[in-house]
This record gives sequence, C-alpha cells and structure tokens, in this order.
Amino acid sequence: MNDRMTTPWGEFELSRFPEDPRDRLRAWDASDAYLLRHLSEERIPLSGAVVVVGDRWGALVTALAEHRPVQVTDSFLGREATRANLARAGVEPGAVGLLTTQDPPPERVDVLLVRVPKSLALLEDQLLRLAPAVHAGTVVVGTGMVKEIHTSTLQLFERIIGPTRTSLARQKARLIFSTPEPSRERPANPWPYTYDLPEGIGPVSGHPVVNHAGVFCADRLDIGTRFFLGHLPETRGVRRVVDLGCGNGVVGTAVALADPEAEVLFVDESYQAVASAEATYKANGVPGHAEFRVGDGLAGVAAGSVDVVLNNPPFHSHQATSDATAWRMFTGAKRALRPGGELWVVGNRHLGYHVTLRRLFGASELVASDSKFVVLKAVKQ
Repeated sequence: MNDRMTTPWGEFELSRFPEDPRDRLRAWDASDAYLLRHLSEERIPLSGAVVVVGDRWGALVTALAEHRPVQVTDSFLGREATRANLARAGVEPGAVGLLTTQDPPPERVDVLLVRVPKSLALLEDQLLRLAPAVHAGTVVVGTGMVKEIHTSTLQLFERIIGPTRTSLARQKARLIFSTPEPSRERPANPWPYTYDLPEGIGPVSGHPVVNHAGVFCADRLDIGTRFFLGHLPETRGVRRVVDLGCGNGVVGTAVALADPEAEVLFVDESYQAVASAEATYKANGVPGHAEFRVGDGLAGVAAGSVDVVLNNPPFHSHQATSDATAWRMFTGAKRALRPGGELWVVGNRHLGYHVTLRRLFGASELVASDSKFVVLKAVKQ
C-alpha cells in the first residue's frame, strides 16, 4: 500500500516492504508525524550526527534525508522499505546510513530519535549500546503511540539516558524527552541472554539457547514452540530443512541434533533473531551443516530445493494483527519445496491456518492439537 505523508520537509510517498495488495497497513503513523513536527517547530539543530533507531519503514529518515541521518534497524523488511522509499523520494544512494542492530553503533550522536519498539528488551539493548556515543548536548526524543509507551518505557530512558518526561498526546501519539547525563552509572547490558531449555521437549531437552534482545519470548521457551518441539517430523534421510521465521533457532537446532546429516537453513527477517539462531546452534556444538540468512522468508531460495519447511508464523506486524506475513511464508514455502516436500506449521487454533493451507496446497493434515495450538502438515503435489 502506497500513501503520502506530509511533513515540514515535504510530502513523501511511502510504502511497506514487500508491497503486497493483501497488506492494507500504512507505512507511517501519527507518532512519526508528531516527531517530525516537533523537530521543525522547536528548531532542533540537525547539522550534527543524527541517529534514528527503530524507524519501522523508513518514514523518518526519508523525511530527514537532507540531514544525512543514520538509521539503526532490526528489520530486514524495514530496511528494504527504507531503500525503496528513499529511492522514490530521489535521495542519492549513501545519503542515509543504514545500520542493523548487529552492526557497531555510531561513535557520536548529536540527535537521537527513537521510534519505541514493541520489545522493551530491544529498546534496553539499543539505548545501552548507543549511550556511550551520547553527550551532554545530545537531543534525545522518543516517539510512539500512546498504547506503546508505558511507565516501564519511561523508566528505561531515565535509567540509561537521564531525566525523562513525556509530551501531551496528539492523535493518540506521544513524545518522550530525555536529558542526557553522560556521567551516570548505567547497568551492564544483559543481552544476549542464555538459559537452559527444560526437559521433555525432545533432542534439545536441557540444551542451551541464546537470545539477543527483541527475539520473541527471549527469557523462556514460548508455549507454541514447546508444543511444536513435541511433534516435529522425522527428518532422517531428508536433505534440506528450513526453520522459517527461526527466532532463536530452537526448532532448527532440534532437527540438527536429531539428525546431524540434515542441512538446516535458518531464516528470519530480524537480524537479532538470526544472530540468536546462529549462537544457539554453535552453543550446542552440532556437528552438522547449517546456513543462517536474514531475508524476506524464502525469497532467494531456489524453487524445488527444499524437503521440509518448519514454520511458526507471526500474526502481528508491530501492534497490528495481520495474516499477510503468514501468507507470504506459506506461498514462499510452496515455491521452495520439491514435489512431495512438506510444510509443517504450528499456530493458534483460532487463526484458521488449515483453510489457508488448503487453498495453497489443496489439502492439509492435522498432526496434533491441544486446547490452544494445532500442528498442521501440507504436502506439495
């Protein structure tokens, strides 16, 4: 969906990535517009090093491109949307720095703009990583929708940056203002976080798992994955298995531990997730064959080159509920699978994935279920 955002720096046509007619969600919201108006109305100097963290689809750095900002993002899709939106706005390549959350942070920050993420842990990690580059004169402004900013959000800014206050709400959006105190003692960064998995979940029972900040359910095994681990397919003799939307890589690591001969491809659009999956795999000393890829699902994977795809698809895009991601994952899996290859999916019962799989594959089989989750299998004909 393409739409236009009017800002003090001009009007910009923006889109999410990939552009999908099923995805009716906008590429910017009131919190982006509120922040940009504030920068203009308060005449915030933007001549120094401007760093934008968590810019979801590139709306902020596209509007501020003339000031040559640096974007820091955890999202491959957000980064590709940013590239497309910058190109659409006629911004020359290289005018905006594009960093991921796994890259070394900038050494100096004069203006720090933070789009508050859904994950408080990711916000903590990014503020702690950037704090050494912040100085007493740095302008720090956060932004988010009212429902995204909690007392814990403000406490985090205060604990890491300095005294913090909020603005009045406008169009259900709010700004956060922090005054840097570079000399204050900050806590050690607790991320990545490692813990041992519980017993009774198959090959990964009792094994370590490594989680970078922002990965879903980073401090414990989520119940959907736990259910999936109890019903994974037998993969011995199978050549190539994909852990699609791998998160911390527990599912793919379980496959590798059960069958060291399997080739496992870990894929996620989150840089933090893929780093977690690689760290989990290495922490378990698996003597197998693995590849770790940040990308848009199975785009770029050769058609017919995969035997089994294992998938626990997300059904949220930031705060919005959407089935667009699951649909792309399922269609990508069908293309990548060889004839006879299998897609295994775990999901909440109410999501109705069996209907979607029947549309794509012609049929789906219920492998297991409980009061909350189902595991489904679809075979490519």
